[in-house]
Formats: sequence, C-alpha cells, structure tokens
Amino acid sequence: MKPAPFTYHDPTTAEEAVSLLANHEDAKILAGGQSLMPMLNMRFVLADHLIDLNGIEGIAGIRDGGDTIEIGAMTRQRDLMRDPVIAAEAPIIPEALNWVGHFQTRNRGTIGGSLCHLDPAAELPCLMALYDATLTVQGPDGTRKVPFAEWPLAYMLPSIGPDEVLTGVSVPHWGGNSGHGFVEFARRHGDFAIVAVAALLTVEGGRISRAAISIGGADVRPIRLIDAETALVGAAPDADAFKAAGATARDIEAMSDAYVTSAYRQRLAATLVERALSAAAANAKGSA
Repeated sequence: MKPAPFTYHDPTTAEEAVSLLANHEDAKILAGGQSLMPMLNMRFVLADHLIDLNGIEGIAGIRDGGDTIEIGAMTRQRDLMRDPVIAAEAPIIPEALNWVGHFQTRNRGTIGGSLCHLDPAAELPCLMALYDATLTVQGPDGTRKVPFAEWPLAYMLPSIGPDEVLTGVSVPHWGGNSGHGFVEFARRHGDFAIVAVAALLTVEGGRISRAAISIGGADVRPIRLIDAETALVGAAPDADAFKAAGATARDIEAMSDAYVTSAYRQRLAATLVERALSAAAANAKGSA
C-alpha cells in the first residue's frame, strides 16, 4: 500500500517546524521514519501534512556537558552506538541498541523519534528511565524541560503538545565505580522486547552504594524498581541480593497480549532483573 496524499514540509529551523505544527492540523513529524513510514503506508496513520526534521541543523549530535551527556533529538541510533562519549560514560546505551531492529533501521532511526513514538517495548525509553534523563521540548512559547519520569502519560502518549518538537535529551553521568547490565527477551532477535531490563550499580568497598533498575516491555511505560534499588544500597553485590531484587518484579503491573500473559511477563522480569544486576556487578569497577 501507499500513504494517503499529504503536503510535505521541509523546515530548516526548529522554530519553523514549531510554526508549521501550530498552523496546520493533522500534521505529523518525520524524524527517522522507521515507525511512521510503515504506518503511513499501511494507512494506520493518516496525515494531511508531513513535517520533515532532517533538514534542521543543531538538533543532532552528541557532546559531553560535564555532568551530563547532551544528545540532539535527531541523533541516529547508529551514531549513539559509535560515539566515544557514550561509550565512556553510558556504555549500556550501545549495548542495548544492538537489540533494536537491524542495522538498516538503526542507521535511520533517531533517539527523539523513539522517545516520541514511545513504544512500550522500545529500548531507548527504558534506558532514559534508567538514567532519569531530562528532555528538552520547543514550542511556540520557547523551550521547557521534562523529566523522563513525567514523559510517558499513557500508551504511546508522550508529554508533548501538538505544536511542540523534542530537540534534545540530557543523560546524567553515572560516574564512580559503576557497572551496567542489559538483558532482553524477544521472540527472535530484532523483534520487540517481551521484557527488557536495564541495570546500573555503583560498588564501593565491596558494597552497593547506588542502584537503578528499569524494566521495558512489561507495561505501557518503563518501570523503575525504586524499592529494590533502595534495598540494594549497602548490600553486598551477590546472588542473594539480586534474587531479592528480582522477586520484587513479580508484583509489577504487566500487560497481556497475543503472545504472553501478564503473569509470564512478571516471572520473566524477575529472572531478567537478577541477570541484569549480575552483569552490572561484574562490570562495576572495583567490584572484586
């Protein structure tokens, strides 16, 4: 199938894109197009106007902001996988992106497109929840900052207005003697995650001083295991602590679908939390 007729717009600034959104109804934004184009072709989505962000300078690229990594919303997933700043400060990002589709889709897909599409099974929202990232949104009244915890409102519904554009993502440095672990289960590689778990641990003096655990694919938005994170602080990074953390995942809100039940996702999440934490501990500097 082919998309229904639409008017194509090619802005060169974020301000121009915002103006086009404000002045045209039924407009859609084109970033990487890896989700939007198939949906247009199959007419799951109908748009009168298509606003292409690919000609806008200044909303792609990666730089070290000192305490944060500053990522332009139009940064390609492949660039995230190759960037030395990401590799040094957030190596879980390129590791997790190996699970995103295939190299052809990663070459075009963008971080902003994934965060705005907000598929529950997508890896990048899970990672941004893990890091407590901050998103920069530009609209008619200027820019505003949105903590990622406030970004997902409902199923595939981000906290962005119809006349706003996501322009950047700020990822805090984790720092310290830290390690990461990412584990995903899908029906086959490249498919959407049934459950994915991302974990960060800081280990100092043989004890966990900081922990973060994020679960994707289980519910309509990424889930942070805050109680498990708190319980891990002060514990030894061992199998008993990780099993206890995994047990808390059995009580999460989880979806049922055509493939698996909510109970299956809860049990799977518990196992994957243990594995992700074990990997994080193994990667942590000074964890031995």
